[in-house]
Amino acid sequence: MSSVEDAPRPARAFRGDVRYLVCAILVGTIAGLIGSAFHLSIDALAAWPQWLADVLHGRDLILAGGAITMAATVLCVMLVRLIAPEAGGSGVQEIEGALEGMRPVRWLRVLPLKFVTGILAISSGLVLGREGPTIHIGASVAQGVSVFGHLTDLERRGLLAAGAAAGLACAFNAPLAAVLFVIEETRKQFPYTLRTYMGVIIASVISAALTEYIAGVGPDFRILVPEVSLGLLPTFLPLGIAIGILGVLLNRAILRALDICAAWHRRVPYSYPALVGFLSGAALIAMPAAVTGGERVIMILAVENYSIAALLFLAALRFFSMVGGYSTGVPGGIFAPILTLAICVGLAFGTGVETIMPGFDATPTAFGIAAMGALFTASVRAPIVGVALALELTGSYTLVMPLLITCFAANIVAEWCGGRPIYEQLLERTMRNAGIRPTPAREPTGLA
Repeated sequence: MSSVEDAPRPARAFRGDVRYLVCAILVGTIAGLIGSAFHLSIDALAAWPQWLADVLHGRDLILAGGAITMAATVLCVMLVRLIAPEAGGSGVQEIEGALEGMRPVRWLRVLPLKFVTGILAISSGLVLGREGPTIHIGASVAQGVSVFGHLTDLERRGLLAAGAAAGLACAFNAPLAAVLFVIEETRKQFPYTLRTYMGVIIASVISAALTEYIAGVGPDFRILVPEVSLGLLPTFLPLGIAIGILGVLLNRAILRALDICAAWHRRVPYSYPALVGFLSGAALIAMPAAVTGGERVIMILAVENYSIAALLFLAALRFFSMVGGYSTGVPGGIFAPILTLAICVGLAFGTGVETIMPGFDATPTAFGIAAMGALFTASVRAPIVGVALALELTGSYTLVMPLLITCFAANIVAEWCGGRPIYEQLLERTMRNAGIRPTPAREPTGLA
């Protein structure tokens, strides 16, 4: 008798799996399409300095560039504050908060606002990445699909993570890193079941496939380097140590700058984003390598030979321009700026190793790529994602061992220095400002 009563359960579970995976396919498809449109729009509008240079020159060109970026920055901050304050910044912390049940996902507001203001802010020249907005956009798509799909709360949380992964896969054409990001970064919040886990994989693969179809196949930064000799592997350890310290300093600088921006806004509203926007726009004309997300800068640095002094000077400029750009509160991520800052430091370190140890045929680019994964690790505190992201972005799969050494050294040093994951700190700051006391993440429960 019991076997008869239990018979319908596998069928119900199968139907539930199919329904959920169809939702994941929809999320991956929509996120991939919107994310690709987002990236192509930024690429098209980012050419505005060339258009401006056709009509203005010299000091007038620099002042006009500053004024344009300032206007774009202030407009984006105003729209975010008026319509959906949670749309500011990268949005990753908002998704983590939503997975814990502490933050709402107002997808009807966030989705169009993040799309429009993200394009405007990133193309204006501010030091921001595309991945934060696409992660938030993907999760907003997932929230909309879960509403129309009448999903349970646990299914909705799983689909939110799938949407975030789809956004990251689209941003960097890195589906493996996107899946690992959910596993490692949201390990405390993600409801682990076979259904939700498969949803993350499916959404990421479909989103990346659409991105490749629309924007082209291959790594975002194809930087191939020869295999590093065993004798050079120990030199990646001090690089990881230095990057670990840099990651802690970077996180603290970002949080401090956010507090400064808030204080300025209470005294003179929008003065801080206006100043940062003007300086960034002027720098975009006078010294373009110091601003923007840095995708093109990475490719230039990888093929050109710069002195150690020039690389460290550029790293210092990008450190402050990144902190300033993100702290304005406009929509934008930190992944791409982190990678650009890291390759400057890594190339400088690698150039020094090449000078000191000429017999080992050291390649500075190998140190630059290792530093990219390590600084991501030190800031976000996700070493496995750092390794996978650097490999997928560059296609340099010969650097597995150097990346493992550098990333895990950076992770340990960041822990010893008292550093904490940047998104965890940003979420706590958001909760404090909202007057909400954070609650522990709910334990995942199984699906019927």
